[in-house]
Amino acid sequence: MYKIKNLLKEFECLMRSVPGLITGAFFVALVCMNILANKTIVETPIIACDGGILIGWVTFMCMDVITMRFGPRASTMVAVASATVNVLVAILFKITALIPTPTDFSAFNTIVGGTWFITLSSVIAQVVSSVVNNFSNYAVGKMFKRNNGVQSRAEYICRSYVSTFVGQFVDNMVFGTLAFIIFAPLFWDGFHWTLPQAIFCSFVGAIIELLSQVLFSPIGYKVIRRWERDNVGTEYIQKYLAK
Repeated sequence: MYKIKNLLKEFECLMRSVPGLITGAFFVALVCMNILANKTIVETPIIACDGGILIGWVTFMCMDVITMRFGPRASTMVAVASATVNVLVAILFKITALIPTPTDFSAFNTIVGGTWFITLSSVIAQVVSSVVNNFSNYAVGKMFKRNNGVQSRAEYICRSYVSTFVGQFVDNMVFGTLAFIIFAPLFWDGFHWTLPQAIFCSFVGAIIELLSQVLFSPIGYKVIRRWERDNVGTEYIQKYLAK
């Protein structure tokens, strides 16, 4: 009980310290990924990609900047919180889809109501990949020496690129395996993936999302430099990260 209370206090402090724009973008992107994942945009005998690939890089960029400023533990806590919000939103969508209406909203209900194993697979993949991404980002960062505590562009690039590729591959692989190899053949009349499709999808998805990270990395670097300059999150850093 004592540990739980301390964890909740730490989480409250973290939520006060991390700028709301970052956590908001993280949560919204994750919810959008669940909806977009219901549509496959590419399907060949060896490659299959769903719509979630279009926005997945946003969640990893948010995790990267949080990790770089507040540490991997803090970023993982935010990721778990976002997964909780994701589940609550999915439940709300499902309840809304089940409410009877005089007009035919079957298409709306199918998209918004979602499929339970898509949501479950997405949540599990997101939590697992968050841990992998955050701690790989931190591990790469330990290889660099900073001048006056300021993060260089080279450090940011190496940390974000390596962790994004590894984390995205794990996310895609866990999600694809659970949703389209294990659950889909059992509970869905639609398509399902083979193991080669899941592997290639995970690799191609990681490459695409890494390219997106490369494209938008200047934004992430400016965010982390501004946080350093403005001493953002001092309360959490002094209370918890310094330990």
